[in-house]
Amino acid sequence: MSKGGASIPDEEWERFLREAEAGTQGAPKEPSARARMVTQRLQEETGRPEGWRTHQLAPRRRGKGWYAVGLLVTVGLLIVALAPGRVAGWFGGGGTSAPLAAESERPDQPPATQEALQLPTLKQPFRGSPAARWGNGASGISLPAARATGWMSKEQVAQALDRTRDFLAASSLDRGVLRGERPKKAIALINPHQRDVQDYLATAFSAPSRENDPLLLFSRLATKKVRLVGDVVKTRGRITYREGKRGALEVATDVTYVYPVVRAAAGSDEVARTIVRREVVMSWDNPAKVIVDPGTFSLVSYKVNTTNGGCGTSTGYLTPEFSAERAAEDRGDGPEFDPYDRSTSVDALIQEDGETKCRTATRL
Repeated sequence: MSKGGASIPDEEWERFLREAEAGTQGAPKEPSARARMVTQRLQEETGRPEGWRTHQLAPRRRGKGWYAVGLLVTVGLLIVALAPGRVAGWFGGGGTSAPLAAESERPDQPPATQEALQLPTLKQPFRGSPAARWGNGASGISLPAARATGWMSKEQVAQALDRTRDFLAASSLDRGVLRGERPKKAIALINPHQRDVQDYLATAFSAPSRENDPLLLFSRLATKKVRLVGDVVKTRGRITYREGKRGALEVATDVTYVYPVVRAAAGSDEVARTIVRREVVMSWDNPAKVIVDPGTFSLVSYKVNTTNGGCGTSTGYLTPEFSAERAAEDRGDGPEFDPYDRSTSVDALIQEDGETKCRTATRL
């Protein structure tokens, strides 16, 4: 089903795309994520994320552009380690507060804080966190109303928006993926003809590194060390769209995910939280102009900011720390950062740092 417009069966969607592709002569050999760099026009769109300049890779051959890849990691530092109760108590809400309305545009300030001391528990893992009022799973990711855009009708736009949210759920909320399984459903939605992205995916899972890190797109926990608490991952974010290059439907996503975890050892009861925010831009291409499999999109850019998920290493897994570990490590020289603050784009944070850094979390 779709939001903001009527849905169409998958068979009709695929038939439409196949017919469009079959009637095309001289389509490009392959789309490239590097060829889909978001332009200055993106900054001028109302309600859209700001500029997407981060680390840019040189083109591999003539005719190819760049794709943007960003990575910013944040850890809970000494300020959290020495007084976790005080820091957690800066903001209230134990899961009984009224849920927030859907986020339709970028907020202009971070969530408010409170003085009450409320630590998370196994029964209330989001207590003391703004996420207590966020949505559960995919319900926290708001969809805009569909309208005819580029080569797509209103119904096709609604279908593409639904499938965009399906990708976010399959990449960052799927229980198997969170346990470290390969994100097959999510990968199946990425255009297989986008060769550089397929190369990244192959390398990221076999030999993860800072440049080829699966955490740029997918959430995977180091389950030998930690396990998820309960059945809920809290989310807050939004999806926007506009007409892109060659009449494509260009969709931008900006979502924060909050994962409550405990140590993997039986009987563990100290709850920590890992907070991941991703900005992913994708292009639902016109098969009359770009070679694309039906029902798949091409990646334009992807950036991530991770809080308490590991800093300075590229294992391919989120590795949260708990109070004792944070207290034993001295990383207090990093800039302070509120991981619940969605008023600043990930791109702006990366530009502020100039490079990937470990930042000081003011609250977890």
